[in-house]
Amino acid sequence: MSRSFHSALVPPLVRNLNNLSHLLRRAGRHAEASGFPMAVLLSSRLYPDMFDLTRQVQISTDISRRGVARLSRREAPVMDDNETELSQLLERIARSIDFMESITPAELDGAEEREIRLPIPGSMGGGERVFEGEDFLRSFVLPNAYFHVTTAFAILRHNGVPIGKFDYLLGDDAP
Repeated sequence: MSRSFHSALVPPLVRNLNNLSHLLRRAGRHAEASGFPMAVLLSSRLYPDMFDLTRQVQISTDISRRGVARLSRREAPVMDDNETELSQLLERIARSIDFMESITPAELDGAEEREIRLPIPGSMGGGERVFEGEDFLRSFVLPNAYFHVTTAFAILRHNGVPIGKFDYLLGDDAP
């Protein structure tokens, strides 16, 4: 099952982040054509108590990169959350993808049954959540990664960036 586990983990996360890059590039072109600073979009949010676009990108890369790292028993590259420009966010996504693509199917042998111990931040109650690898993939990593990219999409769309469902689903392959 290790090959199918790798297939269930790495390609969907890589595609999700590639599609996020596509959305951000479209947003950059829209901002430039419309004559407003990209910083306006990067600091936009859907609701005052929600994270802004920049933080949605940071979290989507963190969830993806760290999830793959935990399951492969590798250390995830550390990335500071200090991006203020579109180019920096695109670079963060590219670095996350490079790391995930460096994971071989063999490194995920047995990952579906591995115990994954996830520390819970104090702001979210603290403690630790324990998962079996398969459950960690299906109920934590993938839903979180999709949630934050979907929220980034919604922020961009709400702010008038001309993107649609196919941009979200197909990225650069969108019609």
